[in-house]
Amino acid sequence: MTAEPPHASSTISGPGADLPATPGVSPTLTVSAVQYEAVAGDIPANAAAHMRLIEDAHSHGARLVVFPELSLLGYELGPLRADPAGEAGGQSPWLRQEDPSLAGLREICRRTGITTVAGAAWRDPDGTPRLASLIVAPGGEVRAVHKTHLHGPERELFVPGTGPGYLAVDGWKVALAVCADAAHPSHAAMAADAGADVYAVSALYAEGEETRLGLHLGARAMDNRMFSILANLGGTTPLGESCGLSGAWGPDGRQLAQASGTRTAMATATLQQSSLVPFRTTLTAIAPPSFS
Repeated sequence: MTAEPPHASSTISGPGADLPATPGVSPTLTVSAVQYEAVAGDIPANAAAHMRLIEDAHSHGARLVVFPELSLLGYELGPLRADPAGEAGGQSPWLRQEDPSLAGLREICRRTGITTVAGAAWRDPDGTPRLASLIVAPGGEVRAVHKTHLHGPERELFVPGTGPGYLAVDGWKVALAVCADAAHPSHAAMAADAGADVYAVSALYAEGEETRLGLHLGARAMDNRMFSILANLGGTTPLGESCGLSGAWGPDGRQLAQASGTRTAMATATLQQSSLVPFRTTLTAIAPPSFS
């Protein structure tokens, strides 16, 4: 039997908790940030582990589950260099829209009604290589959101995106970021201008980056009057040992929930829409994107 990972949970409330709900928007959103120690280069094993963790999150009432950067592969750039076109025999390190490795994730999201965000090396239909967060919707559809701020050897392998990706869960507007995106205030500001309630970051922060992590997630939340979520890659990675600290931050910049340790663990937080109200000013977006 696989041991259940450590699981921290909390309900986030505060000023404004007694205000009436916004029409068409659930007053709460339960989110699980999964700190995941990937099996290096083994997409089938990682996909199976993702399914077990989604099941766990479902048992805790999660409606949105966020995994780290490259969670389905591990932060393993070597196999991508060795198979740049994704055409070598066997299991390619690159995923595509109809890849059978995604079948289990599609099915569990259909069964549970959960929206999942998982990290992958991705090929767009035209073959463009992306460092992506994959949105797996409750209907089983898969959509890729592309990392904007590539760095180091990532620039040799991937084509950058142009800004946050967006989705909606129970009326909540969620913007997605991948790792270094969160280090750029303009990325989160773009999400806020589009009306995001939550800024969800899939990342790899290593030992020694604890302060940087806290400043990024706290500042992105506080500066933009939204919640922020971090799913950090766990365990030993090619960039060093993970520093852990996956969790949730409130619109005042304080951390509200935190996963334990630095290996596979989960932090689940129930966010309250009314808690955003006291911190917010009216933001008007030009041609706001679809959150479908």
